[in-house]
Amino acid sequence: MTVNASLNPALTNWTGHEGLPRFEAIKDEDFAPAFDAAFASHEVEIDAIAENPEPPSFENTVVALEIAGDELSRISALFWTKAGAHTNEVIQALERDIAPKMSRHYSKIGTNAALFSRIDTLWEKRNELELDLEATRVLERHWKGFVKSGAKLAKPEQERLAGINETLAGLGAKFGQNVLADEKNWVLLLSSEEELAGLPDFLKDAMAAAARDRGDDGKYAVTLSRSIIEPFLTFSENRELREQAFRAWTARGENGGETDNRGIIAETLSLRDEKAKLLGYENYAALKLDDTMAKTPEAVNGLLLQVWEKAVARAREEEADLAKLIAAEGRNHDVMPWDWRHYAEKLRAEKFSFSESELKPYLQLEKIIDACFDVARRLFGITATERKGIAAYHPDVRVFEIRDATGKLLAVFLGDYFARSSKRSGAWMSSFQSQHKLKLKNGAFGEIPIVYNVCNFAKPADGKPALLSIDDARTLFHEFGHALHGMLSNVTYPSVSGTGVSRDFVELPSQLYEHWLTVPEILKTYAVHYRTGEPMPQALLDKVLAARTFNSGFATVEFTASALVDMAYHTAESISDPVALEAATLEKIGLPASIVMRHRSPHFLHVFSGDGYSAGYYSYMWSEVLDADAFAAFEETGDPFDPAMAAKLKGHIYSVGGAIDPEDAYKAFRGKLPSPEAMLAKKGLAAPVL
Repeated sequence: MTVNASLNPALTNWTGHEGLPRFEAIKDEDFAPAFDAAFASHEVEIDAIAENPEPPSFENTVVALEIAGDELSRISALFWTKAGAHTNEVIQALERDIAPKMSRHYSKIGTNAALFSRIDTLWEKRNELELDLEATRVLERHWKGFVKSGAKLAKPEQERLAGINETLAGLGAKFGQNVLADEKNWVLLLSSEEELAGLPDFLKDAMAAAARDRGDDGKYAVTLSRSIIEPFLTFSENRELREQAFRAWTARGENGGETDNRGIIAETLSLRDEKAKLLGYENYAALKLDDTMAKTPEAVNGLLLQVWEKAVARAREEEADLAKLIAAEGRNHDVMPWDWRHYAEKLRAEKFSFSESELKPYLQLEKIIDACFDVARRLFGITATERKGIAAYHPDVRVFEIRDATGKLLAVFLGDYFARSSKRSGAWMSSFQSQHKLKLKNGAFGEIPIVYNVCNFAKPADGKPALLSIDDARTLFHEFGHALHGMLSNVTYPSVSGTGVSRDFVELPSQLYEHWLTVPEILKTYAVHYRTGEPMPQALLDKVLAARTFNSGFATVEFTASALVDMAYHTAESISDPVALEAATLEKIGLPASIVMRHRSPHFLHVFSGDGYSAGYYSYMWSEVLDADAFAAFEETGDPFDPAMAAKLKGHIYSVGGAIDPEDAYKAFRGKLPSPEAMLAKKGLAAPVL
């Protein structure tokens, strides 16, 4: 049933293949009126729950809230997918309008006194309701959500909080659009042999394709897409061009004019701090960490600084090795950030007798996708079958059916792998529809998950295969790990389905899945040369495995610097100049001049384009402590696909979503919580755990 018969029914009635939306039937202009109608429809549903004359029960209040707003959820899923993965001026203008409207809508629900009274009544007598563990978790989430929305505040404070949230939503939308604009508008066109010196064929092919897309056929485009800029910085022998490209890459969001994000950062941080204090928290980090495994900023910084000390020491050793290479070439300059990747690649070739360009022909996108699916089959008994000819939100998007060992359809998976100017940078997983088992208004019981992965790999020229770096391949496994978390979900309530877990637990299934990429039998099977079909030679495979911790000081420093700055922003008393605070924090912790943050503040999308990873970027490392220990459980069995361990992994980690406390989930799988030692050993920053 659509929200309004005069609106496009394809937005809410998904009648495509296995319940997919019929993307081809939806126009950008359909969204604005549909959102207005869906907001109104959802309000009617909320009022009916809040004003129900029957005494509050879990069924008539919490379950009713769980299934309310289905039309708005469907329209939102379609819209935000386009906004991130295939945007345009119409969508961007609507995004700036919809983001604050959405915030206003949910603020109104969160401060609905009659509705909160029902939730609060249930929470107070929760021990009398005889709820199972999952239902209790769902009730707790709703209650805490209302409290953090200001349900316990006086009316003036509620109104101020709603205004803050609305403004923050608009600022986040603008921040992301500014970064995308800076990425889209900058290009370095090359043509001469001198300019192309050192670039391997796979990179020149990708740069030629990028130039053609921009109308510059016959030239080679360096863009700010990570799939081009990073290999360019790695292989280009032209130091002046490396510096020019690097400075553009790190200046995104800091170029002055309409797309400069520094003012947005300052306003965002000020409003977040005010919000936290309105809700009774010392700072925004304390607010965000209240319902996580880490619990406090002190616990987060304790882990980060413990790793930082070891990572900087290793990075200094790495820097000294790079300096020797520079001197050996007869050059007289320090190791600068635009030099690091270039000379690290030369050092890797020297130490391990292979280079990224030698490895890349063995890492075909198609084969790595197959590897992702095969690992899932061997661990969890599921299979993936591509269905060609099914329209999605962009012609490059591919559709797969995911079935269990009996052939039952578990999920629909969409893969969107190639970079384009209409897509924001990075890689992510999201869903159009989450798994649950509740009865819907149409009489159906439950829904299967419809999940998608977005990546930004360089698109090859026609007729040529897409070749990945080892980091690209890890990214593919990482995002598919998130997708599995959504697709293997087996819960009753949508709010705790799949990735509906605490921020510092959500990265465990994804980061853990990366480990199977470098399981030797997987590489032997799927790392085959794109021309000859020959598997990667054993000697090269051995070198790849031996080099897993190479350059780990650099990688850990650039990540940890970003996480520490994120925490500094969200624990500071007051911030007059955010970029100055960034610089002061980096100076205090001793960031080497040869390395920059993985994400500088003006383009730190995780933290400022929305609320997702604000005061939460640390969570990748928190989860890394868990994933290193979790994979060690398989290593201890001697079989990376041990059936009993895989069953425990599925049952306690991938399928339970947020239905139980993450600490309890992990302990049910492993028997204990981990210490950082296994993670440090995995990075090569400490001795192996015996």
